[in-house]
Amino acid sequence: MSARLFSQSFQVLGWVGKGLLSISLVGAVAFPAFAQDAETPSEVRQVDSLSDSGFSIETADQLADEATEAIAAQQYATAIEKLDEARQLYNQLSLYYEELAAFFLGIDTRQNQSNRQKALEAAQKRDEVTYQLALVYRTQDRPRDAIPLLMDILRSQQPTRELGQQAYQQLFEMGFVDDPYER
Repeated sequence: MSARLFSQSFQVLGWVGKGLLSISLVGAVAFPAFAQDAETPSEVRQVDSLSDSGFSIETADQLADEATEAIAAQQYATAIEKLDEARQLYNQLSLYYEELAAFFLGIDTRQNQSNRQKALEAAQKRDEVTYQLALVYRTQDRPRDAIPLLMDILRSQQPTRELGQQAYQQLFEMGFVDDPYER
């Protein structure tokens, strides 16, 4: 490379560097939210609450509570609708929190455990409303709807856990299985 070409290349780089510096300074003035002061640490904050959006464990809890009230008032169609909505929401939340937990596996233990705990909480609540829904179907003499739900609970809870045992007991009482499960 000749000395003249090298000198010209160096001048171009100087102009580009000055241009980028001026662009970043203009950007900092025009958009102060993007400019960071070296002495001020960036502030991490939660901007929006999901509770208000309808996509949260609290929203699913509210649907489950409304279903319980509908059952008490013997409004079974409403109860089925609310329990099904709560079940779907808990299931989505459980899957998303489980996926989030997996993203942080081996990277950030605190994030992994926090999201794993939320996934377990949502899954447990999903199974509880699934059991309630199966019982409502039983009272409506709809075993074709109740049995798959009870099987879902057994897949999730296993027959060794209390809710799994209750689901199996329902299957036994309905005549779907022949032998009771005795621990």
